[in-house]
Amino acid sequence: MKLFSIQQVLRGMLPVAMLIFAGAWQAPVLAATCTQGSTCVTVDGSGGAALSNEQARENKEQWNDTKSLRNKVNTRVEKEFDKLDHAIDAEERCNDSSNLSAYWEPNTRKCLDRKTGRQINP
Repeated sequence: MKLFSIQQVLRGMLPVAMLIFAGAWQAPVLAATCTQGSTCVTVDGSGGAALSNEQARENKEQWNDTKSLRNKVNTRVEKEFDKLDHAIDAEERCNDSSNLSAYWEPNTRKCLDRKTGRQINP
């Protein structure tokens, strides 16, 4: 009959002991109930509504605070679109013009006269 040394017993039992210790340590944490005055957050609806109401209020407040910034950005985008749209229309008018000396300058977005370099309205 072979006797086990203490090291062999510890080596075999250590993982099992660690597993039991981890389970025993987590059991009270998982079994804890939310009491009045505690900072417990629940997901099952017995206290989660207050948290989601607060998050909704904060989101609404942030949305309202950034309203003027969103309006400024939208206005700027609209102005840039209007400029581009106007330039496209002006380029088409310039290219379709019966004036043979008219040409479109893409850098300045203007219709210019080839002879004088002045802006013309075709």
